[in-house]
Amino acid sequence: MAYKYYNPNPVGHHTEDCSIRALTVALDTSWDQTYDILTEMGFNMGLMPHSNSVIAGVLRKYGFQRQVIPNRCPDCYTLWDFCIDHPRGIYVLFCDGHVATVKNGILYDSWDSSREIPQFYWYKEE
Repeated sequence: MAYKYYNPNPVGHHTEDCSIRALTVALDTSWDQTYDILTEMGFNMGLMPHSNSVIAGVLRKYGFQRQVIPNRCPDCYTLWDFCIDHPRGIYVLFCDGHVATVKNGILYDSWDSSREIPQFYWYKEE
């Protein structure tokens, strides 16, 4: 497993934009483009851009599929474990209050969130 520091925020913020940061990796778009994509989807749905429904709508639009985390150890299976188990593909993982992307076994985030517990994820094969 590898963690790669990644913060595309244009002014270097590390909080409240994890969904934008995660989707920039997953969609291969800039922070500004991703912000616009989420804002437009949120506007059309009447929801805030960072809501799970909006993020799901965007991911579905871009060909991602939703999966649940296996229930073999719901309180101990971490993003670290997920990276080891998923060395290929693009995954957007939802943890309690956080969203991060794993691409080809590498966790991209502005902080080492590898100990977070994922609840579900969206994936797309490359």
